[in-house]
Amino acid sequence: MKVVVQRVSEASVTVDGQKTADIKKGLLVLVGIEDADTQEDIDWLTGKIIKMRIFGDENDIMNCSVQDVDGEIIVVSQFTLHASTKKGNRPSYIKASKPEFAIPMYENFVKALEKEFGKKVQTGIFGADMKVSILNDGPVTIVIDSKNKE
Repeated sequence: MKVVVQRVSEASVTVDGQKTADIKKGLLVLVGIEDADTQEDIDWLTGKIIKMRIFGDENDIMNCSVQDVDGEIIVVSQFTLHASTKKGNRPSYIKASKPEFAIPMYENFVKALEKEFGKKVQTGIFGADMKVSILNDGPVTIVIDSKNKE
């Protein structure tokens, strides 16, 4: 499972002209799922995301988590995180899970994140053509791969 975590001043997701998510200070989390992903990947990633100290403290040093700053979270499914660009100029998405596997994993990821976070997490709509608007703060963008725990 791969995630891209972006610290935002504001973010929103729009599908067919309707906003499905809208936050101020917090995190926008893009998540890509592959068939090898398990509940263990979800648990490890959600703990990392919630506890990650990427918000400024009173001295503007990154010592605070999204919980510490009473932030909000949007999660957006992003199969293109598993793009392979090894051959040719057209990315291959062969590693990205099909919806039959990915949707339940995505839903479990959101539920686990909410449990760890202690409040509701907003989302896009899985598989929809989404318009994601962000005001990246910093910018701070962190890429995490549960299969490559560094």
